[in-house]
Amino acid sequence: MDEFKIIKNYFQKLTKNNPNALKLNDDVFFDKNKKIVISVDTYNEGYHYLNFKNPYLVIKKIIRSSISDLYCKGVTPKYIFISGSGDKKHFNIRNLKLISKSINEEQKKFNILLSGGDTVNSKKSSFSVTTLGYSKKIVKRNKTKLGDDIYVTGNLGDSYVGLNILKKKITISKKMKNYFISKYYKPDLPVNIHSYLAKIATSSLDISDGLISDLKKLINEQKFGFNLFINNLPISKNLHHYVTKNNKKIINYVSRGDDYQIIFSSSKKNRPYIKNLSKRINQKITLIGTITNQSHVYRIINNEKQLKSLNYEGYFHKF
Repeated sequence: MDEFKIIKNYFQKLTKNNPNALKLNDDVFFDKNKKIVISVDTYNEGYHYLNFKNPYLVIKKIIRSSISDLYCKGVTPKYIFISGSGDKKHFNIRNLKLISKSINEEQKKFNILLSGGDTVNSKKSSFSVTTLGYSKKIVKRNKTKLGDDIYVTGNLGDSYVGLNILKKKITISKKMKNYFISKYYKPDLPVNIHSYLAKIATSSLDISDGLISDLKKLINEQKFGFNLFINNLPISKNLHHYVTKNNKKIINYVSRGDDYQIIFSSSKKNRPYIKNLSKRINQKITLIGTITNQSHVYRIINNEKQLKSLNYEGYFHKF
């Protein structure tokens, strides 16, 4: 059973008297009256990061992954609370200094404040991050309109290549290796666009589990489908070079997750504005598909032809 069925079957009903929980379907808590937005994320060694040999980079990854939940709702993250578990090997003096340095740098980069947390002894490392921000409005999921365009920020797929390099499944030049590993540990969050989302987006979320998987979540409670244009999917020059040289399929890289770019739907009338906005704020924003009226029919289009299947649609936590 995956995490979404667990939530729907066992926990969603517990929030029926709590509209601020958003039916546990939006990755955030939103109290409109108090203007509070909260998200909670947990990261386990061996699942969300391979190991804790480089705590400096692991901390950057988990902080950026966590605050991304608020950015994609159009909210500025303000406070973070970090709880960590591990043993004396994880939390030795060297590692504690690196953890502190990493948190301090992320605080300055994203103007966030460490505000609390907890520590617990365990054999493997694990971290839980709570992010808090304030806003009068958020951009929710499942509010797309028929015929809406689908957009994504930045580039997709670099993180997955970085992960496979770390797993020693890919051999590549040192320069390319450093590039992809950096994208895995330090995702480029699209912070410049978040304050405009409420104006242009009908729905939005960040890409954590993979483009296809997360796009389905965007409309999971609506009787819609989507057409996704594979030739429009944005990738970096380095990834383009890698897939071309090695005769790989782009779709199997952009669908793997850990990108933390924002995917959002928007009315077609906003096309000129979004195009100009992209240039004005220096943020890559790419039109990659449309919302259709065919309930739960997901088409991947390549040169006007529908692809019959995908090798991989995304990551799901299964229990």
